[in-house]
Amino acid sequence: MPEGDSLHRAALSLQLLVGQRVGVETPHPRAAGKQLAERLDGLVLESVEAVGKSLLLRFEGGLVLRSHLRMNGRWRVAPLGAPRTGQPWLVLRGAEHEAVLWNGPVLELRRGAATSWLGSDILGAGPDMEAMLERLRAEPPARELGDALLDQRLVAGIGNLWKAEALWEAHVSPWRPLADVSDDEVLAVLAAANRLMRTAVEGTRPLHRVYRRAGRACPRCGTPIRSHAQGENARIAYWCPGCQKGGREPA
Repeated sequence: MPEGDSLHRAALSLQLLVGQRVGVETPHPRAAGKQLAERLDGLVLESVEAVGKSLLLRFEGGLVLRSHLRMNGRWRVAPLGAPRTGQPWLVLRGAEHEAVLWNGPVLELRRGAATSWLGSDILGAGPDMEAMLERLRAEPPARELGDALLDQRLVAGIGNLWKAEALWEAHVSPWRPLADVSDDEVLAVLAAANRLMRTAVEGTRPLHRVYRRAGRACPRCGTPIRSHAQGENARIAYWCPGCQKGGREPA
């Protein structure tokens, strides 16, 4: 699933269309049924912003289009008339470029705020780490940190990849309950996530130390990396039991 860094990169690429009056097409029938073209065609695209795992496109008149990419969605910006195959969900045409959304099943158009329920964005300008810590501390003390980090109500933008890598960077096990993790440790994990994801946004994707490396040696201590489903949604956690100890690890 695309994570916060992917959305921030998409937002940067879409800046080419900001300030322009755009033509709007919805070739995919599921997108066409939302009547987006009828409501947005010919309006000025005023801003594009990534918030967590959502992309917010603000149009004149107070209309906000929220795009969530789920597992396979992607935005691409190309010169007008660039060849493409398949049926995109949404096309925004500017004077010289067009933005094309592929496989983007979540498109919500509304007026005003579209993400008020989200926690602070881990990649926001001057991310509010204390606000994230406060929301995490309001959760049940027995909730495992690795599971809580994926809750977009608490911290927006972190997905499975950066959860695993940030916890490894901070020497913290995903299985430790919130009650057993100090404030300093939580803040260290959040800072690691911010640093790694910002590096990815800037174009240098950090090496994966534990993500999808189950069975391989930990690059820090040599212990074989493990993986196991975690939380109600059974997202796969990756960790090193040698240098990320603590919590009730699965057998």
